[in-house]
Amino acid sequence: MEQRKFGKNTKGEDAVLYSFKNKNGMEMIVSDFGATLHTLMVPDKEGRFCDVVLGYDSPAGYEGPGGTFFGATVGRSANRIGKATFELNGKTYKLDQNNGEDNLHSGFDFYSFRIWNVDEIKENGITFSMHSPDGDQGYPGELDIQVTYTLTDENEVKIAYYGVPKADTIINMTNHSYFNLNGHASGTILDQEVWIDADAFTDTDEHQIVNGTIVPVEGTPMDFRTKKKVGQDIEADYRALNIGKGYDHNWILNNEGKFAKVAEMSSELSGITMEVYTDLPGVQIYTGNYIENEVGKQGIIYQRRQGICFETQYAPNAINCEGLQSPVCRANEVYQTTTAFKFTRRNDNEHTR
Repeated sequence: MEQRKFGKNTKGEDAVLYSFKNKNGMEMIVSDFGATLHTLMVPDKEGRFCDVVLGYDSPAGYEGPGGTFFGATVGRSANRIGKATFELNGKTYKLDQNNGEDNLHSGFDFYSFRIWNVDEIKENGITFSMHSPDGDQGYPGELDIQVTYTLTDENEVKIAYYGVPKADTIINMTNHSYFNLNGHASGTILDQEVWIDADAFTDTDEHQIVNGTIVPVEGTPMDFRTKKKVGQDIEADYRALNIGKGYDHNWILNNEGKFAKVAEMSSELSGITMEVYTDLPGVQIYTGNYIENEVGKQGIIYQRRQGICFETQYAPNAINCEGLQSPVCRANEVYQTTTAFKFTRRNDNEHTR
């Protein structure tokens, strides 16, 4: 493990980058600023290493007006909550209206804009923690949340979350990394292929708020049960895609709550394949539809659809919808979940679907 200064955030606080390499030379760089995944150097089919996640060169970049959440740890509740309000145990809770009338990624005081504590550093990973007091972001219940990043010798990045709230609350953590398997500076991800183990997705209203309706993917542009290029159907005249300006939707996974492979992405150009594993019931696929002239790492100007997110989570707005798995975590119950991203290259794995 190596560490180096990352710079100051807009509050003048110092941030640090922590770098880990495995026996294959793959490198993972994370920061205590936002418990952020900053860099992933992955070998391609030629054995060259490329950085497959979008990001910024300073903490201040992550706080910029673009609202991208590159690499962010998102909490206490990821994604959108309709009308920025929910009811729990007969009490109504008001959240920040930071996305029109709705709440996005828990409001203005984002977890990803805070300096996290470093609890433990190992040879192959690090555990960050943060204390979230009762009423933080409008949520009930004091919570100490931990996020552990581990880089294995199987070229796998594991992200594990752990917390025990002092009162009934919502916990719905995710990682908001944008992946581009040709490298963060390579242009769009439209020619890269994706598979998702999901037979349905959650419908939304015109403001992208999940309304509780479950829509089968059969016969729609949302069907990724057979691997296809991201760009194949992204411009189809389909209500969900018109609302989201592309893919920005929650798929209901077939993993039945078990840790399992739920998605895959691959690039013919780089020969890199990324497998996604989780025990969570959903994944929000977001194709960076609103990125525009965003100055990223190494001064690269990121544009629309230059990365894709696999945000494993409970369904957005599930707290306000019957029939969707609840994100409520009861007092003194353990919140514990793991998501992993495993990388192979064509020379290692001739894997086809």
